[in-house]
Amino acid sequence: MRNTLETRIGLFVALTLLAAAIILERVGSFEAFQQGRQVKALFSEIQDLKIGDRVKMAGVEVGRVQSIQLTNNKVMVVMKVRPTADIKTDSAATIKFMGLLGQNFVAVDFGTPRGEPVKDNQFIDTKEQADLSAIMQKLDNVAGGVEKMTESFTGFKIDTFLGPLRDFIIANKDPLTATLSNMQTMTLEVSSQIAQGKGTLGKLLKDEALYNTALNSLSNLQDTATEMKTTVAEARKAVDQINSGQGTVGMLLKDEKLYRETTDGMTNLKEILQKMNQGQGSVGKLINDQEFYRNVKLTLQKLDQATEGLEDQGPLSVLGLVVGKLF
Repeated sequence: MRNTLETRIGLFVALTLLAAAIILERVGSFEAFQQGRQVKALFSEIQDLKIGDRVKMAGVEVGRVQSIQLTNNKVMVVMKVRPTADIKTDSAATIKFMGLLGQNFVAVDFGTPRGEPVKDNQFIDTKEQADLSAIMQKLDNVAGGVEKMTESFTGFKIDTFLGPLRDFIIANKDPLTATLSNMQTMTLEVSSQIAQGKGTLGKLLKDEALYNTALNSLSNLQDTATEMKTTVAEARKAVDQINSGQGTVGMLLKDEKLYRETTDGMTNLKEILQKMNQGQGSVGKLINDQEFYRNVKLTLQKLDQATEGLEDQGPLSVLGLVVGKLF
């Protein structure tokens, strides 16, 4: 190839176009020449998001940020996404960053299966991400608080706090040593007694009879619980049968015919009692007729007198009187 002026100009133009394509790809302007949809989202804070930053779904790049503008105390971010990006109407956009010093990007989730594909120039929901600067400010405040607390335990203050305690320990060194020794000896003796099955704790741990008694008690308790469960199940079954109208009690509670007959019987009994109280009918007259009451009383008095007369006579005389009355 000859090194002519035309050749050098051609190489220069090719390299210029290649560099321009690389620059456009890096800054995201190359997306403007590709087909796709515009998706909009309103954020309260976009942190350091810039035009040309990536738009990702599950970590895969699907578009670029096309424009950023303020509207109604919000920041509207317009994204140019590829036609293959499965963004739905219930998808949500979040501004995230790649590492502490990395570039920001817009992360869009998949949404739900019920969502419909988003249309051109349609808005989607957003989720606000924690501001890194606010987090760093809180961490700085926490570090300052820890530093102040550390300073309060240094120098004169810590010595003032520990000085009396140190003096007390030095002054009572021997009694404290004796006390700790006695406690250690007592602990060893108690542990030895427990290991040998002596004392209350030792018997509780070593006595097999107590273990068997406790085991039997638990078994009895378990049997009782099983019986109670069976009883409750049977009672529930009986209640279900009663509610369904089965059995004697169920029929008494659920049978409409029996209920009507019982109601009619009670009504008739009430009417009979009312008639008896009013002196109607044979029974009513017997109960309410004063003349009948006096005759019955007089008859009983005569019978009582006749009985007293018979007591004074012998059996033969009584028999003779009865035969005489009869014949």
